[in-house]
Amino acid sequence: MSTRHGGVSGPPYDTFNLGRHVGDDSTCVEENRRRFCAALDTDPAWLATAGQVHGATVRTIDAPRHEPFCDGLVTTTPGLLLAIAVADCAAVLLADPAHGVAGACHAGWRGAAAGIATRTVATMTDRGAAPARIRAYVGPCLSQAAFEVGPEVARRFDDAVVAHPDDADRPHVDLKGALHRQLERAGVPPEAIEVSERCTLQETDDFFSHRAADGTTGRMFGALVLRH
Repeated sequence: MSTRHGGVSGPPYDTFNLGRHVGDDSTCVEENRRRFCAALDTDPAWLATAGQVHGATVRTIDAPRHEPFCDGLVTTTPGLLLAIAVADCAAVLLADPAHGVAGACHAGWRGAAAGIATRTVATMTDRGAAPARIRAYVGPCLSQAAFEVGPEVARRFDDAVVAHPDDADRPHVDLKGALHRQLERAGVPPEAIEVSERCTLQETDDFFSHRAADGTTGRMFGALVLRH
């Protein structure tokens, strides 16, 4: 999982923006991607990214490319670097090393409400993974304390992950908790699910936050690769 540190982009993308679609200088983005991939001992030529349309479509891929109109990627190809771009949404990274299957998905509130994590596990299972052998990581994203939503959004989630703070006019959703529950229901052991405690909106010195920047900011990558 990247932070906003270590790159070459200028404000408001300073410094380690990895998103091509946010208005940053393309030369800076490509250098940042080169640095990110080098840190994972791979090459940008092996990068696989998703179009990320805030849905629940998962695609299986076997070669590096940008896969449009989906929010989840699954592969059994060693060396392929699955990368999810985020700036308040969660990158959910999944792997069953024993069976050689990896998955990654982009989960904002729409994707989470539509079951993107569940569908990613199901797609991995179709490719030979065993849910009980999957390890999962939910990356830095909006915390419940920071994720104020309208009642129409809150109704899309189980009551167990919706709070109504006394000092808030609107409900708050626990996105991380919702994703953890989805993964458990899909068969991933709870002890195999790691959830970052970091909050993108509350820690903008380290992370890009779409909400904090009112829309104009960089993107981080959550990524994983199957080794040979």
